[in-house]
Amino acid sequence: MRFDDPELVRREYATEAGLVARASVYQGVAGPDAREVALAAVREAAPTRVLEVGCGWGEFAARIAEELGAEVVAIDQSPRMVELARERDVDARVGDVQELPFGDGEFDCAVANWMLYHVPDLDRGLSELARVLRTGGRLVAATNSLDHLGELWTLGGRDRRDEPVRFFSETAEEPLRCHFASIERRDVVSSVTFPDSDAVRGYVASSVVHKHLADSVPELPGPLVATRHNTIFVADK
Repeated sequence: MRFDDPELVRREYATEAGLVARASVYQGVAGPDAREVALAAVREAAPTRVLEVGCGWGEFAARIAEELGAEVVAIDQSPRMVELARERDVDARVGDVQELPFGDGEFDCAVANWMLYHVPDLDRGLSELARVLRTGGRLVAATNSLDHLGELWTLGGRDRRDEPVRFFSETAEEPLRCHFASIERRDVVSSVTFPDSDAVRGYVASSVVHKHLADSVPELPGPLVATRHNTIFVADK
């Protein structure tokens, strides 16, 4: 199974269950919050119109509208995620980043948080994002490092460095440079504590691709502190 398998992604996000389980872990993060770094990058662009792709339940899109006063359009391939985003008064629509239903140069800023590694044709998706941005527009794209939660994944026997190349911290810059004039990376390191083995297994079981590794997690003598390695790519057109 692959992160960019469209059918797998469709099944995973048909409901919010897995996303809720994964997100709940991050309530106890110690250190900087990558979401705040991403929001700051959007704020710097002083946008009046923003597109978020892969918006999930719309929390980030709602914050942009409320805190920055920008008009926000959000898309997601999951009808359920769109429904949840609309409950936050977000202008959310079912759509695919590989074929955006917008004209050239319609947006000042685009946001793609933790979703580009799911896109089957990454070059096409980035091309579409660049197309709908005005000249000088900005893409803010958040992703994970291959070392993200390494302490946790080692327990389950996963080696991310053996996985197919996707939009990760170590590999995202090159495809971005094909479509954007200026690329800046902002790395964010923090930690999250899992109180016991069951918490670790629960997180692994909620993952998109590696649920089968949950039973491989051994009993732990105490809490596990895992390191979060995130990168916010800021790409200006």
